[in-house]
Amino acid sequence: MSAKTKIAVVVRDDLAAWQRLNVTAFVVSGVAARVPETIGEDYEDGSGKRYLPMFGQPVLVYAADAEALTAAHAKAVERDLAIAVYTDELFATNNDVDNRAAVRAAPTEKLALAGFAVHGGRNAVDKALKGLSLHP
Repeated sequence: MSAKTKIAVVVRDDLAAWQRLNVTAFVVSGVAARVPETIGEDYEDGSGKRYLPMFGQPVLVYAADAEALTAAHAKAVERDLAIAVYTDELFATNNDVDNRAAVRAAPTEKLALAGFAVHGGRNAVDKALKGLSLHP
């Protein structure tokens, strides 16, 4: 994977720990699905058991309050970066059809964001997330 690109996740800091982990897992799956070149090779242990591949580059996870999260999302949208979103409504749904409908129900600027993942050029991602702190 090129050092010129970056994968980052931003989660809202007032979520419960399980919610932050859930959001992170779901939104990074969007990057894997749409940017297959971010995926490395399969893993294999010393006994020959094969394991699924993972990202071939680090994934940085940030925490932000709702205002900073929304501002970072707006910057990522302005820079036309690849973005996966998770909204508050998705905590109450249990299937992909309802998830997509929940996101579709709100315009971009009105999304109740719990978090998002972003992939793009390192500089563009850094500019979109400028001022955010890494998740503790």
